[in-house]
Amino acid sequence: MKLIIRRRMPLPRRTRWLLRASRCLCFITGILALAYVGFTLLDARLYQASAKRSLESQIQVKREDKITQPKAALKADEVLGLMDIPRLGLSVAVLQGTNSRMLRLGVGHIKGTPLPGELGNSGIAGHRDTFFRALEDVRRSDEIDFQTATGQFRYQVDWVKVVAPDDTSVLAPSTDAALTLVTCYPFYFVGPAPNRFVVRATRVSIADARTAQPRN
Repeated sequence: MKLIIRRRMPLPRRTRWLLRASRCLCFITGILALAYVGFTLLDARLYQASAKRSLESQIQVKREDKITQPKAALKADEVLGLMDIPRLGLSVAVLQGTNSRMLRLGVGHIKGTPLPGELGNSGIAGHRDTFFRALEDVRRSDEIDFQTATGQFRYQVDWVKVVAPDDTSVLAPSTDAALTLVTCYPFYFVGPAPNRFVVRATRVSIADARTAQPRN
């Protein structure tokens, strides 16, 4: 029995050139993509630090001037406050507006809803793959601290649910001081996510929040 060995025919020169060019193009594209992601993350981190310093300056000015009345953030890029969820290790500056630039740099106050600390349902939106990724571990009774130039407000999470993207009932007006956090869902879905992840919290006094027992 004879063993027949077939030699692989060499690829045409043009084909070899195209393969090398494709490899180089993929490598360059990968490098550029990593550079863009790195730049975006660095830009957001630097902006967050700048926004927190800006808020601290606003707080100092309010204290020195003894101004107690809240001032609405009217400019689309204004720093509204700082939101913390201690158990999740989440601390993020909240900006006025929800356009793509605002949500790249932080989380945004949804236009048409009351400002945090006021009566009504205040809406805050953020990206699931950046600042609001931590919300996947949120629980009922988690505390949410919201610091603005005029004071500190505390909320406790009442419920969490997933809704359709066109379900605006979660932002319906409320007679209580409520805070509604909205992000896309599922958290690790590739491409435009089909649903929205919603966290609803109600304002409580800081003293009550410290003594409250976790709800099941």
